[in-house]
Amino acid sequence: MDSAAFLLLVFVGTGTLLQVWAVDTVIGLYGETIVIPCNEGAPPMEDLMFIKWKYETDDGSAGDLLVKQAHKSDTTVLAIDDFAQRVQIADNYSLLISEATLNDQKTFTCMAVSAANLMEYPVPVLVYKKPSSVEIMDKAKELQKDELTMLGTCVAKDANPSATITWTKNGQPLEADGKVIVISPSMKMDPSTGLSTTSSTLQFTPSKEDIGATFACQSTNELGKQETAQETFPIHYPSEKISIQILPKLPIVEGDNVTLKCNADGNPPPRAFHFHIKDQIILVEGGDTFTMTAISRDSTGEYKCSLTDNKKMEASESITVSYLDLTLSPTGKVVKTVGDTLPVKMEKSASGDAKVSWTKNGKLWKGPQFGELMYSDAGIYVCEVNMAGLTRRKSFELVVEGKPVITSLTKRRADDANHKVLTCEAEGVPEPSFQWSINGTHEESSYIKGKATHKITVIPRLNLTVTCSVSNRLGDDVGTINVSSVIKEEKENKGSQEESQDQAKLIGGVVAGLLIAAAVVGLIYWLYMKNSRQGSWKTGEKEVGTSEESKKLEENNHTV
Repeated sequence: MDSAAFLLLVFVGTGTLLQVWAVDTVIGLYGETIVIPCNEGAPPMEDLMFIKWKYETDDGSAGDLLVKQAHKSDTTVLAIDDFAQRVQIADNYSLLISEATLNDQKTFTCMAVSAANLMEYPVPVLVYKKPSSVEIMDKAKELQKDELTMLGTCVAKDANPSATITWTKNGQPLEADGKVIVISPSMKMDPSTGLSTTSSTLQFTPSKEDIGATFACQSTNELGKQETAQETFPIHYPSEKISIQILPKLPIVEGDNVTLKCNADGNPPPRAFHFHIKDQIILVEGGDTFTMTAISRDSTGEYKCSLTDNKKMEASESITVSYLDLTLSPTGKVVKTVGDTLPVKMEKSASGDAKVSWTKNGKLWKGPQFGELMYSDAGIYVCEVNMAGLTRRKSFELVVEGKPVITSLTKRRADDANHKVLTCEAEGVPEPSFQWSINGTHEESSYIKGKATHKITVIPRLNLTVTCSVSNRLGDDVGTINVSSVIKEEKENKGSQEESQDQAKLIGGVVAGLLIAAAVVGLIYWLYMKNSRQGSWKTGEKEVGTSEESKKLEENNHTV
């Protein structure tokens, strides 16, 4: 018997008070170190002599673990079983058990011995372990609509206490009903470790609303919850609806490529269809489309597609092919002679309302109405017909030709008065050439819309008759004009100026002479009258004269 046991017997035998205190259960984690406090970690009594830890064996007897005397660092291990290598005591007298196993689920007692007392503190110990893994095994590849199908088995491995498994769909728990949802749990224990593995198999009857649903399983024990990764299972079901799609979207124009696309809602989607093209049934495998190239107006009608394994599952769609035809006469380059007529004929054929417009040389034109053709009618004419999604254009170029005709032949004196400018104007297509019967010092020409103008500058030394000749490949024309000499005109102008000056001088002299004569006569008359009046004034007699003298005087006055 060791000294500690001997002292224990002595104290008990001498009437030392033995007290036992119950404490809360200590939870240890599997594989880790269990810490079991003595007296819940309270400070030891002041007169403590030693601490002893012991445990209750499976047969109910006590098994010693270790003893530590107060105020000494040494610890005496008493255990001779598995605990011998795994037990230690802390500075505060807590028992430390490393590498915890389920066999450590016992009641451990801390016995504190002093000179006056012997205190025992029993501590129940439980060892917990959460599952090492939670996963879905034997997962289904797909689920069948409206069929009870095993989705998978959820397994929570090596737990203590054993785990409880719950299935969820979109985060909501699934409750077994024995019909749509069937859940079968099971559990087994590893005899070597005492750990439990819990399994739960889910059978589920999916509907179309479950497409894309996420399933998961969750394990729960005293250490908390663990959840598997979410799983999504494809749900297979036969097609219930079918539709046909026309690509591209309407309107469809003659000459387009048109694709028929068949859509069915089955999962997996059907990969073979029958396309009903007019009087033909065409099988398409490995796809869901059929393309018609360069569709024509005769393709207007109803088109269908159906399932190869269920002919009653079909869909139809009508196609209307829009078309627009335009014919124009004439087209291309049209050459006409001035004065001719040009009938224009336009015809259109369309599947709907079409708008017709005309342009001449890029500007809006009222329409193809021609009388006798003139040079101004020449140009490029475009007819355009528009309908929703369709445009057609036709055009012709009108050329109006004619032999040249002189329309004007004029002359004028140049600004310097030393030259004369002769202008010859003519109409004709193609452009006419000009020929003068006199040489010029300067020439100018223009040609616009069938009107040609040619100017020459000349210095005529003599009076001349000048000829203007115009010609093109269709004919010619000649015009004449009289042109006087520039020198003769200058002399005539100078002589006229001198004669005018002489006449002016003559008229001025006559007028001056008449004025002088009138002044002389007036002076004589004034002197005469003065003298006559002076004589009468001097004698103071009344002036008396004969009648003959009076008449002569009056005659003389009128003569002056």
